[in-house]
Amino acid sequence: MKLPVEPERLRQRFPSLTDEDLAAYSAVTRALVALPRARGRRLAEVMAAADRGRAKEAAAMPLEEEERLAVAYLRALEKMQG
Repeated sequence: MKLPVEPERLRQRFPSLTDEDLAAYSAVTRALVALPRARGRRLAEVMAAADRGRAKEAAAMPLEEEERLAVAYLRALEKMQG
């Protein structure tokens, strides 16, 4: 599935993006694009997982895979928003 913006183009425009950032962007964006009717609900779930993940990070607790991916996705978005 083609992404709205390819990772290499993002890397050129936002050089601070890491491989982990781009992998998270790609994985989450593909999931969002694949299910257009559930996009809003799924994005809300990703953001909730990112919030849980950040709280766990702050408490030095281990993250679940879903939380790790969501935190990486959110960090990528923050880097792209400046």
